[in-house]
Order: sequence, then structure tokens, then C-alpha cells
Amino acid sequence: MNTVDAKITHRRKKISLNQWILTIVLFLGSFVMIVPFLWMLVTSFDWAARLHINFPPRLWPEEPSVRTFEAAFTSIKMFRYITNSIMVSAGVIIISALSALLSGYALSKLRFKGANIVLLLALSTMMIPFEMTMIPQYLLFSKLGLVDNYLAFYLPALNYAFGTFLAKAFFDQLPTTLREAAILDGAKEVSVFSRVYLPLCTPIIATMIILLFLGVWNDMLWPLLILKKATKYTIQIGLAMFTYNNGIDKQPSIIMAATTVSLIPVVVVYMFLQRYIIESIALSGIKQ
Repeated sequence: MNTVDAKITHRRKKISLNQWILTIVLFLGSFVMIVPFLWMLVTSFDWAARLHINFPPRLWPEEPSVRTFEAAFTSIKMFRYITNSIMVSAGVIIISALSALLSGYALSKLRFKGANIVLLLALSTMMIPFEMTMIPQYLLFSKLGLVDNYLAFYLPALNYAFGTFLAKAFFDQLPTTLREAAILDGAKEVSVFSRVYLPLCTPIIATMIILLFLGVWNDMLWPLLILKKATKYTIQIGLAMFTYNNGIDKQPSIIMAATTVSLIPVVVVYMFLQRYIIESIALSGIKQ
């Protein structure tokens, strides 16, 4: 009995030690991620930092003020850039999510010949880095006359391979008997998808909205390449151009204020929809 107790005590100590190591690693990782964000937030409210940025970072602004935000909206066309980003993000989200849901439903429920090959081909596009296809894609849109046109964002959104994979895995969890019953009642395939299965897809739709919004809103490489006119710049390009034209060490608090404003939509969307990410990925992972 004493030997068994000793083994249990040893195992508990081992688990406790592993948990402590894991906690310390997670804490250090969180610290590295949070400090730059807090530094940006504090600097954005520090009017004294409009000429030079403080180092080491302060925990509280030396001269607290919201005039940095007024200066940001005066110096940078924030409303126009944010509106452009919303237009690009909304279009990409609608097209990508609809494409992924339709293709995921077809691959999961219709079971047509060659479905596995189609899924494999779609997933294979995820293995190719965007940097490798960026130039050919730009040349294609240039030949089509779509440079400086938001269609250059919307057309590639038709192939959302990760969303297709995610949607198929989600539809696999839903019973096929729902479709069979609806078909027996005389419903067409479009009605089965839109009236029976689509209302059950809230978690997966929310997940795709978050992932797509984060990707499109923060994307800088493709917009920098395809957009030429300043009136069509997204928020990331607008901020980058302002920094480039004024110098990275000039007006740091104003740049930080503009960056803070640009993050507000991301934080709001994530706060409202973040719980669906865990739910849908967990549901999708059961089948896999």
C-alpha cells in the first residue's frame, strides 16, 4: 500500500511539474505578444510622444490626451481607408464563405464521382505559398485590365480551399437523413441546402467570417501590388504610405493612434464571434 501511495505521489509531482513548466512557457509567450500591443496603446494616448517614442516603454502616458487621434484623422484619410477595407473584406467574406459552403455541401452530401479528387485538388492549392503565385496572378489581372480594381480581390476568393475543407468536415457531422427526408417531401437540392442545412451552419460561418476578416483586413502584400490609386487604398496601405512618407520615427504617437483605430474592427469582430472558432474546429476535428 505504501508503495502504491508513493507511486501516486510521484506521478502527481511529475504532473504538477509539467503543468508549471507549461504555465511558465505560456506566460512568457503571452508576455511577448501583449507587450508590443500595450506599448502601442499607451503611446497612442501620449501627446508627449508625438515627437519621439519613449524607450523603455511606459505603463502610463506622460501627457495623456486624445489629440493624437484627432491628429491621426486629420493627417490620414482614415474614413476613406477604413471604408475601402470594409468593402474589400465584405466582398471577399461573402464570396469565399458562399463558395466554401456550397462546395463543402456538394462534397459531403451529394457524393458524386470524383469528389475525393476534387477535394484533393482544392487542398493541394493550399500547399503553394502565395508568394509563388503572386506575380503570375498579377500578370493575369493586368492582362484582364483589373489592376486597381476590387475584382482582383473578389475573383480569387472563389477558391477558398481551407473553407471548403472546413465546411465539408462540418457537413459530415450533420445527418444525411435530413436531406433524404427533404427529398422525399419534394424539396429540390437548393432548398435542402438553404432551408435545412444552412440554418445549422452558424458556427462554421462565424469561424470563416473571423478567419477571412482577419486575413483580408491585415493583408498588405496583395493590396500593395494591385492598388495604384490612393483613393482605393485599404487601411493597411494607407498607414504604410503615411509612415513611409513621413519617416518611421516621426510622429510616433499619431501613427500608433491610427494603428489603434485600425484594430478596433478586428477586436470587435473577434470578441463577438471568437467562441464559434473553438466550437466549429472541435466539431470538425471529431470526424478527422
